[in-house]
Amino acid sequence: MMGKTIKYLLFLLFILLSSSFYAQQLEIQFTGFDGKAFLSELSGENIVQIDSVFSSDGVYKFGNENSKHHAGIYRLSFRNNRWIDFIYDNEDVVIETDVNNLLDSLKVLESESNKIYYEFVKLNKDYKTKTELLQVILARYPKEDDYYQTTKEKLLQVQEEYLYFVNVTAQANPNSFVARYVRSAQLPVVDVEIPLDKQLPYLKSHALNNVNFYDDGLIYSDAFSNKTIEYLTYYRNPQLPMGLLEKEFESAIDTILNKAKINDIVYKHIVEYLLDGFKKFGFDNVINYIVENYVIKDDICLDESLSTALDRRIQQAKEFKIGNAVPNIIVPDADGKIIDLSKINNERTLIIFYASWCPHCQTLLPQINEVYKNQKEKKFEVLAVSIDTSKTDWLKFVFQNKLDWLNVSDLKGWEGQAVLDYYIYATPTMFLVDKNMRLIRIPKDIEEVNKY
Repeated sequence: MMGKTIKYLLFLLFILLSSSFYAQQLEIQFTGFDGKAFLSELSGENIVQIDSVFSSDGVYKFGNENSKHHAGIYRLSFRNNRWIDFIYDNEDVVIETDVNNLLDSLKVLESESNKIYYEFVKLNKDYKTKTELLQVILARYPKEDDYYQTTKEKLLQVQEEYLYFVNVTAQANPNSFVARYVRSAQLPVVDVEIPLDKQLPYLKSHALNNVNFYDDGLIYSDAFSNKTIEYLTYYRNPQLPMGLLEKEFESAIDTILNKAKINDIVYKHIVEYLLDGFKKFGFDNVINYIVENYVIKDDICLDESLSTALDRRIQQAKEFKIGNAVPNIIVPDADGKIIDLSKINNERTLIIFYASWCPHCQTLLPQINEVYKNQKEKKFEVLAVSIDTSKTDWLKFVFQNKLDWLNVSDLKGWEGQAVLDYYIYATPTMFLVDKNMRLIRIPKDIEEVNKY
């Protein structure tokens, strides 16, 4: 069928065994489809393209006899942002599916590993839905009622079927990639006798029991990333204020990373996943916690794909220790007069790196200004270093907020000398120093400014 409508997708992966390694020839036929297709490998949430082929007749060949693919999850993607994931597990793979309905119509014609993989994906979804509904009934239904016992028996049946698949069906070849993947990626099964209000503490203590942190081959999948995010959800409480929520996440991180430390490759993989995830959601204090307690302490060499902001954060945490002398700051004020940090003659100076366009700065700086103006005796000076590149925006912010302290800027943004010297990666960032320019504290908020 060679029409405008794409009807079927047929994947043919022929893995040829040589004397010293697996020589892979990946041949893929798209019925009714031509153009370019892409083959990528997965590692957590990272998708790395490893090959691409253009075809005018729908037949695609990836790799050659000298190529070598590791076992893991791969993604085949094509136009209109469509893709399908599959497992390569040192066996031939033949998968057929309707391209307009990829998962529901998918048929694995050859590859026991992929039959298990797709059944596991579906089973996980069904198991989660059913157990959550059954648990709600058990939590609310009278125990003396017959329906309570019927529901309990149904929950036990669902759990037993799930565990049979995980521990028996999926383990026909226990050393295969898919068997190892299922063992570690399985959902936690909670004993039906544990009351609903006791289940969360149980999950916090036992949800990672089946994860094999020794198995670094699983980094070529979503196993560790999925289990990490699943575990973090047990500590996520939207009703908590940000500070307490961050502490909860830090507790979860300690559990995960201390388990992962048994394998350096897995450990690094999960640290990078955590840093990237918390960076996306703006949990700066949690990132600092990971950097200070794991990246720096264990001297983890992070992937280059992590941003410059994270590199600066790491260097700042390494070099700006309490009691250390900070770099001097020599920057002009609005009139061009040079302000020199080393010549400020106060017992304490609060250095603030900020920007007029930063929402947190717009809240914090007026709060600090109130503390500054209301000093009965001048206990501290403020050196406010703007990273603005527009002098108009900078001075407008200073004027509107009546910031009558030392205001300076070289108008070079993130590339200003003071910004580089202090490894500034976000605004606002504060440093409290004494008259000898030794670091007293890196305040996180107005409460810490008041305290110190």
